[in-house]
Amino acid sequence: MSDAMRLSVFKTYKLYVGGKFPRSESGRVYEVTDSKGKWLANAPLSSRKDARDAVVAARKAFGGWSGATAYNRGQILYRIAEMLEGRKDQFVREVAQAEGLSKSKAAEVVETAIDRWVWYAGWTDKIAQVVGGANPVAGPYFNLSSPEPTGVVTIVAPQESSFLGLVSVVAPVIATGNTAVVIASEKAPLPALSLGEVLATSDLPGGVVNVLSGRTAEIAAPLAAHQDVNGIDLTGADEVLAKELEVAAADNLKRVLRPQAVDFSADPGTHRLTSFLETKTVWHPTGSLGASGSAY
Repeated sequence: MSDAMRLSVFKTYKLYVGGKFPRSESGRVYEVTDSKGKWLANAPLSSRKDARDAVVAARKAFGGWSGATAYNRGQILYRIAEMLEGRKDQFVREVAQAEGLSKSKAAEVVETAIDRWVWYAGWTDKIAQVVGGANPVAGPYFNLSSPEPTGVVTIVAPQESSFLGLVSVVAPVIATGNTAVVIASEKAPLPALSLGEVLATSDLPGGVVNVLSGRTAEIAAPLAAHQDVNGIDLTGADEVLAKELEVAAADNLKRVLRPQAVDFSADPGTHRLTSFLETKTVWHPTGSLGASGSAY
């Protein structure tokens, strides 16, 4: 069959929940267009039920992921970078369409995002040395502090930086042992949904990252109030929505990372690595006090 007669095979974008690719429970979709208003694809319009399913999957995955060695988590994050490198052309095209960038500029964005995975892969087994350590105390005790992941984190991904911004907020959360429920950019969700396909083939256990698309406010509201969500990153929320989500998050004890202006192309530092870490302190007697110890 000649190229002139062949019909293109359009991609069906799906959610990524629990390591699988379901359509939205609601059966709804919405049109995604490029920066010039040209139709690109139909994306799933996630429901509250999809959000609850994603939290269940994230919680189920948390024990195994947080219990994995930091070295192993680093290997998996590096594997994500490897897989993205192999599919770079696809993401360059999707980012160019989503953000209205030239091909060369989109390539820079994608390459920076790949490098960002490598950056955080290198930090997985080092962050504990930076934020933990031995503490001087008045008494015959060893006093040691070590970081532990907060738990299930909801991430409102950046609206404009649909790929580099997305990677910059997701990678540090999972690098430190948390699991994530990600709300993709409402107007440009396709790079995030495609990232789910990369994660599924990168040795990342199912449920560690769950990707939802749809109306940001509709999905974020039940997640902010969810009793089994331990933290929420509001980077992609506007001022009004961020305030509403902060109030909803107060229903139970959650860590809240408030929105702020971010240059995602700059050196990321360690701020996001420590945003969803808790500190455990262990006391252990020395000398003649015996071998028993306590922790809080």
